[in-house]
Order: sequence, then C-alpha cells, then structure tokens
Amino acid sequence: MASFYKTLDNEKDVVSTRTLLHEAIPLTGTIVSGTYSEDNIKNYAHGMFQSVYDYPYLSSSANHVFDITIGLGAESVHYNVANSTQVAKKKNIYNQMAQVLMGYDHTGSVQRFDEDGNITDVGTKLDNVFFMNFSRLLVKDEIKKGSFELEMSVDGAVNYAGQQFIQANRIKITDFSGSDGYLVNSPVGEYGVLYATASATNSQVLKSNLRHPCGLLFYQAGVAVISGSIFNDEDLGGILNNTAGHTLMLGPSSDAEGFIAVLTGSEISGAADNIRNRLYNVQFNNTVELNSTIYFCRMNHNEFNYSTNPTYLNNGKIRVKTKSSDVPIAYVTSIGLYNSNNELMATAKLSEPLRKDPSQEYTIRCRLDF
Repeated sequence: MASFYKTLDNEKDVVSTRTLLHEAIPLTGTIVSGTYSEDNIKNYAHGMFQSVYDYPYLSSSANHVFDITIGLGAESVHYNVANSTQVAKKKNIYNQMAQVLMGYDHTGSVQRFDEDGNITDVGTKLDNVFFMNFSRLLVKDEIKKGSFELEMSVDGAVNYAGQQFIQANRIKITDFSGSDGYLVNSPVGEYGVLYATASATNSQVLKSNLRHPCGLLFYQAGVAVISGSIFNDEDLGGILNNTAGHTLMLGPSSDAEGFIAVLTGSEISGAADNIRNRLYNVQFNNTVELNSTIYFCRMNHNEFNYSTNPTYLNNGKIRVKTKSSDVPIAYVTSIGLYNSNNELMATAKLSEPLRKDPSQEYTIRCRLDF
C-alpha cells in the first residue's frame, strides 16, 4: 500500500479514447446453403424461424451463425390471401421486427420498412421480406459500414440439384453507401440501404442492369431485411429482367412455383430452405469498440526517489547509499491507481525496474481498456 499519493489532473493527465477493431467474417455457401451438411440447420417446433450453425447443431463445438425467417406486412397484397400457410406467424414476425427496428410513428402505428430509409415520404415500402438475424458472436458490437456483401442465386429450377440453386444467375447485395450514407432514425441505431447488382455470372439478370435498392441492414442489431422483389421480375413488381422469366423456387407442392406462391403457401421453414439454398456467399467485417482511459503518471525529479518497501532500509540506513552525501535511488516496478478514498483500483506492472533519482523525470502511460 502506498504511503504517498499524487493526484492526477483530469484535464492534463487523463484522456479517453475509442478504438474500432475489425474482423473479417466469411460465411461460404457450403455452410449456410446446406451443401456442407443439413445437420447444421435447426428447425423449431414453434416454426417461426430457422437457425444455421457452422457445425451440426447437436455438437458441443457448434456455433450459432444466423437465423432466417420471412415476414408479411399488413399492406401487402398477399396479407389476406385465402388458405395462406402460417399467415398469422408471418404477420407477427413482420410486426415484431418492424416495431423493434423501425419503431412507431406519431399515431402509435408501427412503421413499415422503407426501400430508401426515408420513412416520412410515400416511397416504396417493403412488405414481403425475409430476415437474416446474425449471431452476436459474429457481429460483436456492429457490422462495419460498407463491408456487407451477400451473393445469391435468383435462378429457377433449371439448375436444381439436391436443392442447391447457387450456380447461375446470381445477384450481389451490398450496403453500397453504408460508410457515408447510413441513416440514424431507428430505435436500434444506424442502418443502411442494401442494393442489388448483377454478379459476373449473368450481367443481364436485373432489369435495366442497374443498382436497385432491395432492403435494409441494421448495423448494431446485426439484422438484414431483404425484399422479396429480388425473386420477382419486372412484370411482378420485382427487380429481375423480364427476359429471365419469373424466378422459380422449390415450392410447397412443386419445384416450379414462384416466390409469391412460396411466400403464401410454404411454411416458414420451407421458405427459409428456399432462400438459404440459394446463398452463395455472405461476408462482412464486424466491429469491436474498445474504449480506453489513458493516465499519464508523471514523476518529477524530486518525487518518488525513495521507496516505502521495508527492504529499502538496513539498520535504519538506505541500502543503495554508502555515503550520506550520495543521492537517493529508487527502482520503480509498478504503478497503482487509487480512488478518492485511497483504495487501490488497478495495478500496472513495468516490464523491468526503472531507476529513479533526482536527476531523472519520467512520464509513464497507463491504459485501461473496457
């Protein structure tokens, strides 16, 4: 325990910093699509979403990767389709996700997902969507803005083989303007607009061969909301080229049904399979926010030249002095940080003892990370 305390000046000796650390997270199609093993896909009795693991989910080494589900907004033309499968659950999922991610308007109504993020205009709303909720283990504090990339097939049953559609006619979905064009009007933090472009497999798969808004990415929440328009051609209000024909999916009764039939006729687990089987690649950089407080511990020439360690003395004399006229010498081995009640809160150890005498001054930089 120290017997001499030096007060740190909060303006001169203490500074707070923030460092963002990033890690690349690649999720290949062999894991998420089921090519690797269907044992890493878990469906639940409640049937509201499907979970994807990097190993068979019963394994103790398995890590949760993401959940996938679909939602149906109240303004969708398919909202009241007769005999829709699990329609109540699809409505509840949309409403739950919308109220958490988008919040409420001034009338108390749940805000709908908006194609360009501008919830105050009358622009295109996203009512037929699927959600990818990424694990906090992967996202950490947030998804790095501008790093998200999802590539998936929008092809029909032509390349159907073992429920895999990942070979041809792929599109690439990115948060194109995320690094400087994100929005902040969400209860869960910042989010960006997702845009679809044609991949190298087929440059003509999208109408007008342009970049099309197709969803939203909530960075801190780690949730991607993607419009079902990526599976429909222009005649059906989608973003695909009409010449490609309506995209066929593995529907509840055949492998020749479009996305609308799957949306209304499939169970959520079946619709999740349809989407997941088309995933070719998902990748992003996560972010860890490291907050630090740096303390500059200054030792002036006339301070800390003596030690309070009992071994510093021998028979009442300083061990390191052979003559009374010799200058005092001490060796600094650690720094203690105390609170206002002189209670030890943290200790920093030096890599080697630091010689201190009246002819030397030091400033030792101590950093606390949290």
